[in-house]
Amino acid sequence: MEGGGKAGYSYGGHHHHHQDAKLLKNLSRVEPRRFGLGLVAGFLIVTCAYFSTAKFDAIHIAMISSPAKNAAGFMNASSDGSNQQQLDLDRDAMSREGSKAQVLDTDGDDKISSLGPDLGHNASVVERKKRDETFAKDSGDASVSASTDEALAKDDDAIVGAVLPPLSSEEPTNSTQDSVLEDEELKVQETAPVATNPSPEKSSNNGSSPSVVPSDPATLPVQQIPPTQEAKDPPAQQIPAVPEAKVPPVQQIPTFPVVKTDSEAAPRRKEWKPLCDLWSNRRIDWCELDGDVRVAGANGTVSLVAPPGPADERTFRAESWHIKPYPRKADPNAMRHVRVLTVQSLPAPAASAAAPACTERHDVPGLVFSDRGYTGNYFHAYTDVILPLFLTARQYSGEVKLLVSDFQMWWLGKFLPVFKAISNYDLINLDDDRRVHCFRHVQVGLTCHADFSIDPSRAPNGYTMVDFTRFMRATYGLPRDAPFPASGEHQPRRPWRPRLLVIARARTRRFVNADEIVRGAERAGFEVVVSEGEHEVAPFAELANTCDAMVGVHGAGLTNMVFLPTGGVVIQVVPLGGLEFVAGYFRGPSRDMGLRYLEYRITPEESTLIDQYPRDHPIFTDPDGVKSKGWNSLKEAYLDKQDVRLDMKRFRPILKKAIAHLRKNSGNNNTTHN
Repeated sequence: MEGGGKAGYSYGGHHHHHQDAKLLKNLSRVEPRRFGLGLVAGFLIVTCAYFSTAKFDAIHIAMISSPAKNAAGFMNASSDGSNQQQLDLDRDAMSREGSKAQVLDTDGDDKISSLGPDLGHNASVVERKKRDETFAKDSGDASVSASTDEALAKDDDAIVGAVLPPLSSEEPTNSTQDSVLEDEELKVQETAPVATNPSPEKSSNNGSSPSVVPSDPATLPVQQIPPTQEAKDPPAQQIPAVPEAKVPPVQQIPTFPVVKTDSEAAPRRKEWKPLCDLWSNRRIDWCELDGDVRVAGANGTVSLVAPPGPADERTFRAESWHIKPYPRKADPNAMRHVRVLTVQSLPAPAASAAAPACTERHDVPGLVFSDRGYTGNYFHAYTDVILPLFLTARQYSGEVKLLVSDFQMWWLGKFLPVFKAISNYDLINLDDDRRVHCFRHVQVGLTCHADFSIDPSRAPNGYTMVDFTRFMRATYGLPRDAPFPASGEHQPRRPWRPRLLVIARARTRRFVNADEIVRGAERAGFEVVVSEGEHEVAPFAELANTCDAMVGVHGAGLTNMVFLPTGGVVIQVVPLGGLEFVAGYFRGPSRDMGLRYLEYRITPEESTLIDQYPRDHPIFTDPDGVKSKGWNSLKEAYLDKQDVRLDMKRFRPILKKAIAHLRKNSGNNNTTHN
């Protein structure tokens, strides 16, 4: 017959019967012992032939070389496509070769069975043949199909997660993680590091982190052992070409070079950012300079000089800014007399000619600010300079130079203890100083969050208003940090009488019935002190610290609450005219200082405006209309022309709340003392 050769196996015809009989006769003469030895020898020959074609070296070499993650802990994302394709082909080949190798690893049986049904690799011989044929057809291409890659990746994931520990204790890290975040306070913009940290159980197919190739035969997919005759005479399509599966000896294994990024090859220079921020803070413009910074007070310049060498716009640019370093930038009246400073960066070519030569070099940071604006007002002195100065400079523990623009000696002298507590150095008068001061770090403008307030989430060291009041008490040497009865102050079994400070204003918003207020407070259980305040801060600070509570009409005098012991009480009397919004200047800050805040809003009968205008006047009936005419209209009507006459019967419950709070939190909950 044609094309098949089946005729050689047919049993038709006498001639063929005679040949079969002769063959059986010859076989019957062979001794069983020799026949058995022949079978053993044949089996050994077949086994050797099988081992010579299986190339188990590839499996064990993969344990040592495999992906670069074994050696370096990560695979560089910039490796070229050919390396990735070759890894994919080698992985596929090793998966098939390793399945044959499992028969030699007797320790792997338990491991294989322990993987359970999740792997799902008990495929039939027919399925293995089809997969080998597919590999043989595609072996000449540059890449393997996406479906095969995905299947292999899933297999590898399951194996690594179930059996193998990670090949390295380090996870791949993007190079941008090495960058250091700059500017811990008042940053214009934060650039979060972009990092990809794939889990050890997961692998990426995008080229940045190749799949892990398992090197233990026990962790390779389970497949049926091929029959002996296949090993003896394997079909060409079942065995991949030798050059594709062959791996060089261990000492000849090519390594995948890890390409160093710029940050690893050499220290990265800080990328350039604008010197000044005119947008993120509604209260103040500020600048921050690091490097060769030169401050020339005579011409009002703060210059950053470029380092020597070729110019690089990524790390240095020429800029020029005009700054008024006072935190009322939206108020033209406040900024009118504040000096303009020029903040600039000078590139190397122009620096030699334009940069002033240093006459004084400092190893500590410099802080430039103005003391003009509204600082003549006691409240604004704190909210515009004293508090921002604490917020900005306290973190340096005295090791900072204060450079003052618009130098006012009378005002600086008034708060001199504060400046001495902030800085270990003398103040520098920028207006009259002819020297050129050189620093490595300078900030122009003070850090400022809001009026008389600190946001701890943005403050250096998490500073709070409680920290500020503690600092102010320490600055003026005040002993009381909490309200408590003085030792031996009271007779046995007598109630403790907390001290109440009544702030008496001299000109506007006065208490016109101060004597009646004192008598009512004493009947409520207070010891009362009345004071108008003085020009000097220290004497009034000492008086305020001896008291446990204070009461006053809205005004700058309430600023002295910073000297009260933590846990004390502040009572703000709000005048007529819808002034609840201005009461907020003390409402929130007092609570942030750890004080109990109480607010009392007067009625028209408690205002002296009732003596000036009829009851149906717009000043009573339409306060919003008065305010709509502007700040000056409001100030004249409700702040400058109004005094207060408290209704003590109506005010008494406020005093009772205050004294109850103090006695409860005085450190001795008993209302009497032995």
